[in-house]
Amino acid sequence: MTRYKIKSESVEETLLIPLYARKLCAERFPDIFSDDTAANVLNQIDYDFSTLDAHADNFFYSFGVLEGGMRQIDIACEVQAYLTNHPRAAVVNLGCGLDYTGRQCDNGSCHIYNIDFPDVIGVRNRLLPPGEREANIASDLTDHSWMDAIDASDGAIFFAAGVLVYFQPDAVRHLICSLAGRFSGGCLIFDTCGRTGTKMMLRYALKGNNIRNVDTYFYTAHAKADISGWSERITVSSRGYMLGYKSLKKPSVRPLYRLLARIADSIIRMQIVRIDFK
Repeated sequence: MTRYKIKSESVEETLLIPLYARKLCAERFPDIFSDDTAANVLNQIDYDFSTLDAHADNFFYSFGVLEGGMRQIDIACEVQAYLTNHPRAAVVNLGCGLDYTGRQCDNGSCHIYNIDFPDVIGVRNRLLPPGEREANIASDLTDHSWMDAIDASDGAIFFAAGVLVYFQPDAVRHLICSLAGRFSGGCLIFDTCGRTGTKMMLRYALKGNNIRNVDTYFYTAHAKADISGWSERITVSSRGYMLGYKSLKKPSVRPLYRLLARIADSIIRMQIVRIDFK
């Protein structure tokens, strides 16, 4: 089998980091998180993983890997809960990268949509070609014409994992109001945190760029209070990112990690936000 070559410092390289993290999370925290697909996809790739491997034993890197795993678990819980009442719904992954949460939540009846920039979808089509009842859509999320492709006749749940933090606040507001206006009975799930956590995240993710003003990016410490007034057609709720859905009292999770998880939820205000469209 010819492996897919990915060059260093390319757009494709940035897609590997969350995929590698999911693989590592399944290895380090098997009683919390399971994922066979990540390893299978990584085996299709020709890339020097030595730099990522060098960080694998770092304490804080491992906690970051756990954070990513918990986010996937949280979002999957919300998707599965929605599909319980809307089994044929559209499941829409916004800014999908190489994420396959939709497939992991597939109940055999839903319709899965993965949306990202054209160059990202090009890589996805090579490594994760769409299956039955699945479509990969090449589009900028801020160009809302992609919404025309979503069949929401049986409901729709949209989710964005690690995406909206890179948006300007007005773009997030416009996205939410547009979804609310078009997809009554649907909902949007996304992760966010307060100002300090957002600043830390952006500095790590955009290192090399000078992040002078975090306020140009979207964040919220109190989602219900901050977002509810954006539209009369939305209901906003939130839960803790690290401890809101699943217990971390497992043998693989160090006590210090559980302490950091409490700090993340209560002080840094890491949260999963759910917005229901009336």
